[in-house]
Amino acid sequence: MDVPVIAGLGVAQPPAAAQDELWSGFFARHFSGTTRALAERIFANSGVTRRQAAVNPLLEDVSEWPTERRMRRYQVEALPLGKEAVGRALTAAGLDASDVGLFVVCSCTGYATPGLDILLARDLGMAPGTQRMFVGHMGCYAALPGLGAASDFVTARGRPALLLCAELTSLHIQPPGARVDTQQIVSHALFSDAAVAAVVVPGGRGYALREVTSITDTSTADHMTWDVTDTGFRMGLSPKVPQVLSRYVRDLVDDLLARHGCERSEVDGWAVHPGGPRILNVVERELELPPDALAASRETLAEHGNCSSPTVLLILDRLCRVQRPPRRVVMLAFGPGLTLYAALLERAG
Repeated sequence: MDVPVIAGLGVAQPPAAAQDELWSGFFARHFSGTTRALAERIFANSGVTRRQAAVNPLLEDVSEWPTERRMRRYQVEALPLGKEAVGRALTAAGLDASDVGLFVVCSCTGYATPGLDILLARDLGMAPGTQRMFVGHMGCYAALPGLGAASDFVTARGRPALLLCAELTSLHIQPPGARVDTQQIVSHALFSDAAVAAVVVPGGRGYALREVTSITDTSTADHMTWDVTDTGFRMGLSPKVPQVLSRYVRDLVDDLLARHGCERSEVDGWAVHPGGPRILNVVERELELPPDALAASRETLAEHGNCSSPTVLLILDRLCRVQRPPRRVVMLAFGPGLTLYAALLERAG
């Protein structure tokens, strides 16, 4: 039986803005008093130098918009980004949209029916028999269960599957008059927009997806939240998240690798979701990684911010583009639950 292989990736991003310009041109006015001084420090220490925004607050302030208006704008902005990412991934894999047997879409920043899965299937010319799956509200780790579903389909049916992760976090800036706390400031300082697609096929060249695994500590369910409010979706991000990750990440990774007869020292590529600088520092410490092991994650955070579900695929794309791509890659992502997801990839073909 052919192993499922990631045969093509496609990235699409809206225009970028510098972090210091976002601070001085918008967010410095968004906060006041002692909160402003705290926010300035958080922005400066976020590890982000620039990020992308489909709705740039320097040009258009959505912070007072009702959720209905934000959801309408989501469809307008997400559809062309998703189409671009999918088109690039299919081209990289040498496939046509009509070849896709399963189309999985992950997004937690916009909802409508018909959704991106239906509209993109129509616009790209997918076959009427193409199966679709929409994964919503899983947040930053959604790419990995999405890859797992695509992989399972490829293994069971022997046909290609397509994953799209598309997030427009710029639509969810909260109004300045709303309750302001450190969690909300961190959210405003980190998040960004992107769409990334991955084509999974039976066998061939690319990265073989050996396994996707996870662990969830439901006792910490309140540590990371994403609430639908009348003014968009509001992020809750506890400072205790790194401590929960430190409790589980080593065993999760070691157990995954042991099932495939390898150890951490044999992994030469790490795609770790950069929820923020502290998250990366904890993973680096707990896994006893060399100083440059998470360079791709830190560079992605600096250049693109935290794009939620597409981010770990952005890091994988960066790893694939280096002169000597890694032979074995561990992907890690974290989100509500509190949930840790991991995947093991090995270069094939």
